[in-house]
Amino acid sequence: MVRILIADDHEVVRFGLRQILETQANWEVVAEASDGREAVALAMETKPDVCVVDYSLPLMNGLEVTRQIRARLPKTEILIFTMHDNEMLVQGLLKAGARGYLLKADAKSHLIEAIASLASHRPFFTKKVSDVLLDVYLARPERTVSAITSRERSVVQLIAEGHTNKEVARVLNISLKTVETHRATIMRKLQIASSAGLVRYAIRNKIVEP
Repeated sequence: MVRILIADDHEVVRFGLRQILETQANWEVVAEASDGREAVALAMETKPDVCVVDYSLPLMNGLEVTRQIRARLPKTEILIFTMHDNEMLVQGLLKAGARGYLLKADAKSHLIEAIASLASHRPFFTKKVSDVLLDVYLARPERTVSAITSRERSVVQLIAEGHTNKEVARVLNISLKTVETHRATIMRKLQIASSAGLVRYAIRNKIVEP
């Protein structure tokens, strides 16, 4: 039996994925989550074989969800299911522990194959995503890198969603002082002087949806 968790903030997407996945013999959707925090909690509760995770989740993005689930459930594989194929995003998610990356536009052709591959603990990437990874590998050393770290990106997302520093600390399970340090570092790196500036940065870089 392949046990699957679906994490996406759109109910219609979760419903559609469940309908497709449960047509497969011995596959079961054991949980559905609408935000990142719920995804981690339900993963701990149900211990799925594969988690299908949208990158753009509220509260905790797909990168942070991946990091937390893989740290606590190393045998659970993560398939990132997203509209975005940004190379820095792909790199960050792979470093966090995701072993599959599927664009929503490719779901009809590759979703079943992707889940089957990950359930057997084999990585899965479509040709388009593989090409992105190859471009990164072949890139010149002087290629610019992401201005902020993956943890800082999670902090930016929560701030852009309107959460206070205390709420960010609670969601990410870190201290208030650490959040304040991250926030100051982010604003210095990005040369941003206000929360409104962070929101604009988050929208421009697809960290949150406008």
